[in-house]
Amino acid sequence: MKKRQFLAAGLLGMSTTAIAANKKAPVACSAPKDSGPVLLTLTGAIGAGNRGALDPALDQMMAKQKLQFNRAHTFDFAALSALPQTTIKPTLEYDNKQHVLSGPLLVEVLKAAGASAASDVLLRAVDGYAVQVALADIRKYRFIVATHLDGKPIPLGGLGPLWAVYEPDSFPDIMEKPISARFALCPWGTYHIEAKA
Repeated sequence: MKKRQFLAAGLLGMSTTAIAANKKAPVACSAPKDSGPVLLTLTGAIGAGNRGALDPALDQMMAKQKLQFNRAHTFDFAALSALPQTTIKPTLEYDNKQHVLSGPLLVEVLKAAGASAASDVLLRAVDGYAVQVALADIRKYRFIVATHLDGKPIPLGGLGPLWAVYEPDSFPDIMEKPISARFALCPWGTYHIEAKA
């Protein structure tokens, strides 16, 4: 299967599984009935969650990336947009130009999923890239889960639809690095976050 077909199938499978899980076993924080496709799944040291365990048959991308969980908290675009929004203006390594990125602070997303007590998070992208970041650094660098780039939703196939990212321009310790190394902690196409206690 070609990579693009695999990614599309995985994203469709994630949303189908989330809907099926919500219909099978309602939990304390169930998603609204008319919610859109799931864009972000949090697992690990979270609260009650709003979906059940990984289904290897329907959660194809997560299964292929060796994820395992008994419960998760999922977010669609509306749920992420409902959180307080933050705007940053980083100079991006891809074109060396300043862009406007907006979305909720990652700490607010963790809080909404009941994962405020995590000490580290593992950020995972649709292409399998994963990086572990200390929660202290998530707070220090004010990571956001970017949903918009220059005022428009970030497309799948570009840097989105979600990008866990910060503004290197605001931090001298990061600005000391070459621009190609400033975003190593920022997986574009972020779709999964594991909260580690």
